[in-house]
Amino acid sequence: MIRAEVADLLNRKADQYNRSPFIERDPVSIPHLFTARQDIEIMGFWSAVLAWGQRPVILRKAAELIDLMDGAPYEFIRSHQEIDLKRFLAFKHRTFNATDALYFIHFFREYYQQHASLEDAFVDGVNPGAADVGPALMAFHDRFCAESEYFPARTRKHIATPARNSSCKRLLMFLRWMVRQDDRGVDFGLWARLKPSQLVIPIDVHVNRVAHRLGLLESRDEKPAPPDWKTALRLTDTLRELDPADPVRYDFALFGLGVEGEL
Repeated sequence: MIRAEVADLLNRKADQYNRSPFIERDPVSIPHLFTARQDIEIMGFWSAVLAWGQRPVILRKAAELIDLMDGAPYEFIRSHQEIDLKRFLAFKHRTFNATDALYFIHFFREYYQQHASLEDAFVDGVNPGAADVGPALMAFHDRFCAESEYFPARTRKHIATPARNSSCKRLLMFLRWMVRQDDRGVDFGLWARLKPSQLVIPIDVHVNRVAHRLGLLESRDEKPAPPDWKTALRLTDTLRELDPADPVRYDFALFGLGVEGEL
């Protein structure tokens, strides 16, 4: 049971941070540079995958990718020539390097030749009545990482899956952007085949620490164990007490409280 004062805090902070000024320093600002569905999907996915480390660096590297794709990601994915790929050979962000970038481009090109939206890659063949997006994440992982002459084994580490008990923080953040629907101007709500009620909280060290200190997870240790998929599910189940239809809206509160140092 969530204490009344904690519920009040979460509701106030979710309202405070779920606003368009929030996006200026956040990776979600990158897909907001575009209006076409495919551009939003491509740069939303790529920005989420790159989202570890300092936020200014993440934004700079995502902007670099946009420049490398001539400012038009979907058009570049569809029509680039082999010689155009050479410009990516110097791209690097932490452990993500040119090999990974080139496979992402290959995957996107092959995929968008057959599909109008990246949503299909998460939901095709998945039971629409699933309790959460775990099966969708596993389906996407298997599709993206399908063994072939083109797939580099090193790229697998950038696509998390609940099958390895990963918290899947970056992919869950991407799904939040694509699925959640409100009038606040942060999340896009482009996808309808997944429901906000199925989303799972993107949990990182900040969110994990805040959740423990607020008593939303088992202990209030200052240094809780690193979060995993089971942790993300437990926290999401707790937050459903406040909003069963949209528990992940409290991501704004938990992340904001952590990154702004309010606790």
